Amino acid sequence: MTAPNSADPEDRAALVRLLMGGMAASTVGAAARLGIADALGGAELDAATVAERIGAPEHTTARLLRALAALGVLHERGPDRYALTSAGHLLRSDHEDSVRSLAHLYTDGLLLDSWQRLADAVRKADVAFETLHGTPFFRHLQNRPELSAMFNAAMADATRATARVLPDSYDFAPFTTVVDVGGGDGTLLGAVLARHPHLRGVLFDTADGLARAGEVLERTGTADRCTRVSGDFFARVPAGGDLYLLKSIVHDWDDERAAVILTRCQEAASPGARLLLIEPLLPDTVAGAPSPAPFLSDLNMMLNPGGRERTRADIDALCAGAGFTVTGVRTLPPPSGQGLVEAVVTGPDRPTGASGTP
Repeated sequence: MTAPNSADPEDRAALVRLLMGGMAASTVGAAARLGIADALGGAELDAATVAERIGAPEHTTARLLRALAALGVLHERGPDRYALTSAGHLLRSDHEDSVRSLAHLYTDGLLLDSWQRLADAVRKADVAFETLHGTPFFRHLQNRPELSAMFNAAMADATRATARVLPDSYDFAPFTTVVDVGGGDGTLLGAVLARHPHLRGVLFDTADGLARAGEVLERTGTADRCTRVSGDFFARVPAGGDLYLLKSIVHDWDDERAAVILTRCQEAASPGARLLLIEPLLPDTVAGAPSPAPFLSDLNMMLNPGGRERTRADIDALCAGAGFTVTGVRTLPPPSGQGLVEAVVTGPDRPTGASGTP
């Protein structure tokens, strides 16, 4: 008979799995950095062959391959025979839905160093990244080109799933000019323009964020219909759009700074323009969430850029304060699963001298 205070073995095993989650993530991150998936490709190989292709010793490579098989990233087809699973293929650099760069970012000290201070951040209500580095997250990236490139590549990875579904999940027919605010390399806007040839686009981001945009837009065949503009969305955004698109932007910022970004969009928008926010949405209760992901993302926003994930009520209030009224909220289909928020401009008329294209 189980003693009253003894632990259920299944509960203990579940908690230990959670405690080892960081080790599992680091294992996948190492596979991404070493190019294990590219080395395997579509083949079934032994550890010696993989080791030769990645330039590592056979005995350490074999241990990594075993762990990846245990995690479901690889198939172990027999003694010392390995091939990629369907999930493992997503770590290939040539996969159309690759998350290799995302694996780099999520297992890099750029994010994880702040997670070591989670308990302190909860007690002190500070932004762990700023405490550690003495500067805000995005300003830190500006001065470090390699980190900025890693972050931007990861954001492109994270956007591909949404780029696959958004063009057919929203009615773009009534619009003529889409302004993608903080649109990075154009992965999302390029997909929308390619699917809807009547549209013209304005891709707005920092110079670093736009660094690979020309290549991406050329690949989607939309470069001739898309203007690239660099600038600071806290100061102004390009004017004249009838649809303003922001994906994974407002969650990077606290309410005050997020409201400034949306206000700049309201000031620049054409009369009757729409706003589309694509963000992870927190349900009102944890029981309403399909996975822990939005809550972990909320902690990551708290620790690193100092932002937050939001509920529907939070989004309504944020938009209202910036001169928008939310007209609809829904979830995009897989593989995206992001929240899609539509709002219409209802705020004050643009003041004299309102922002134009920088």
